[in-house]
Amino acid sequence: MALFLTLSLLCIIFATTTTSTNLPHSFSFPYGLAYHIDCGSPTNTTDPFNTTWLSDRYFSGGATGIVSEPLHFHHAHEKTLRFFPISSGKKNCYAIPSLPPSRYLLRTFVVYDNYDGRSHPPSFDVAVGSTVVFSWRSPWPLSLARDGAYADLFATILSSEALICFYSLATDPPVISSIELFAADLASYDAAAIADNGTVLVNYGRLSCGSDQWGPGFSNDSDPFGRSWQSDSEFRTGRSKVVAVSTRSSISGAEQKPNYFPAKLYQTAAMTATTAEEGGGVLEYELNVDAKLDYLVWLHFAEIEGRVRRVGGRVFDVYLNEVNLTRVDIYKQVGGFAAFTWHHTVKNLSSSVLSVKLVGVVGAPLICGIENYALVPSDPSTVPEQVVAMKALKDSLRVPERMGWNGDPCAPTNWDAWEGVTCRMSKDNSALVISQIDLGSQGLKGFISDQISLLSDLVSLNLSSNLLTGEIPSGLGQKSLIHVDLSNNQLTGSIPDSIAASTSLQLVLLKGNLLEGQVPEQLYSIGVHGGAIDLSGNKGLCGVPSLPACPMFWENGKLSTHGKIAIGLSCSFVFCAILLLVYIFIRRRRNDYDFALPHELTSLAAKRNRYQRQKSLMVLEMESQHAKGLPSHFTTQ
Repeated sequence: MALFLTLSLLCIIFATTTTSTNLPHSFSFPYGLAYHIDCGSPTNTTDPFNTTWLSDRYFSGGATGIVSEPLHFHHAHEKTLRFFPISSGKKNCYAIPSLPPSRYLLRTFVVYDNYDGRSHPPSFDVAVGSTVVFSWRSPWPLSLARDGAYADLFATILSSEALICFYSLATDPPVISSIELFAADLASYDAAAIADNGTVLVNYGRLSCGSDQWGPGFSNDSDPFGRSWQSDSEFRTGRSKVVAVSTRSSISGAEQKPNYFPAKLYQTAAMTATTAEEGGGVLEYELNVDAKLDYLVWLHFAEIEGRVRRVGGRVFDVYLNEVNLTRVDIYKQVGGFAAFTWHHTVKNLSSSVLSVKLVGVVGAPLICGIENYALVPSDPSTVPEQVVAMKALKDSLRVPERMGWNGDPCAPTNWDAWEGVTCRMSKDNSALVISQIDLGSQGLKGFISDQISLLSDLVSLNLSSNLLTGEIPSGLGQKSLIHVDLSNNQLTGSIPDSIAASTSLQLVLLKGNLLEGQVPEQLYSIGVHGGAIDLSGNKGLCGVPSLPACPMFWENGKLSTHGKIAIGLSCSFVFCAILLLVYIFIRRRRNDYDFALPHELTSLAAKRNRYQRQKSLMVLEMESQHAKGLPSHFTTQ
């Protein structure tokens, strides 16, 4: 919900502690880090309170500027600014990193001072995370435009970074001069009761009664959470005369967990000059508010007037918007010189003024401080894993700066989502999800990140007519996906089976790419069953009607499953054959050695063979002589 701030302060920016110029953040007691960023400054600077202001950093885009009257401002961090022209997109952010989960006080200083010479203060919104917290609308009051204004709030940040985002209305460039962040106690300001749902506490008045303005940046006085305290004088109303009282005595109960209210707050007070017994004793304040919101009011008391030393010495009733809510006897509650606080949530306002009135019962009413915080309900944010996916796509697609892809893709809900992105509430209404991405003809030159698989609610994806390269991610094929248009790019590789596995697909346009390989049958069946599919212009695709047949053992630009099986079987056969031959060779060698004939048998066989040969020769000689009629040397018997 937008809040229009009219605070106009002439004082300098404030901080909690001294910092080192070579550290990205300072550390403040007792809860850790504190950042002081001088927006638009190229160098670190140190203010008179010895606080180091960091040079401009952690921003998503924009340009730097200087106020038109630098001498009108006392300190360097009030004179510079960062502005976000429409060429940087409608949404720009500061993302302060490396934060532990905690509650934080965020303070901004915004000034225009005609830095651009156009005499037109801009209209824009400011959000913390997913929740709009400040709104600036042109025309600004003259003093506000010239002098600038401070605004602060308490917010719980559980992620690792603080997102402070600026959203341009029409074509106006948002401006910011400084950003400060202070860690606070997670339980501060009754967080358990009012902030379980991420409620943001926006400061609508933090008053120190009976004193001038003080606090970090305004004086040498400190506040553990970096809070500044305004004088109450301009907020007093009513006819009773008011006097200030003060003490230098120590105050017990101050600077205690979880709120760490500074002791100085309780060392001054405002009270009526006349008592209830004298017919006076009414102390009144009026604070400007936005009637659409609820408010958390904290009142601070301490019995610092020495003459009240007993119970019942000072008693008064507390009214908020004319409703009597409680009766206070400070001494009865905590005794003298001790801090006492009371708070109440005001709801259902009927006007833009919240009144605080103390009506004396005994003596004169007295008050040390007033705090009034608007309770701004947090807006839903995008599912974290889908934020991761969108940031990965931003990088891989090289989305140009002009499209303003910064911060949360879908939130705040009263801003437009990222250009080309459509969001909806999740089914359980707990968060926002990405349902459509339409980035056709945007001149994108990157590739499609695998992280797109995290967009589990994506219904439609159009990245057509760009210059995208690389392969189609295997994770693209969400069950929710109905339309996919990746036509007219330079995508390579095969069509992943995951796309075909999506049962909801009705339109698939992949024409005009460099895809190759076999088209999954399930994908082609989309066209057969009433959907639309266009694969033309991809010379390497095959395997379905209207496309060439795929080689037997070649599929999607590589060996098919059948090819791999055939090669595997062939290799197995060859391997087995080799094993068999080796086995036979080994067995044969063993047989030759083990079963050779003995030497004696070998000699006997040789003698017998010689005898047979000699006998044969003799027979041949006899036959020859007989044929010639010669007498034989042998006689037959």
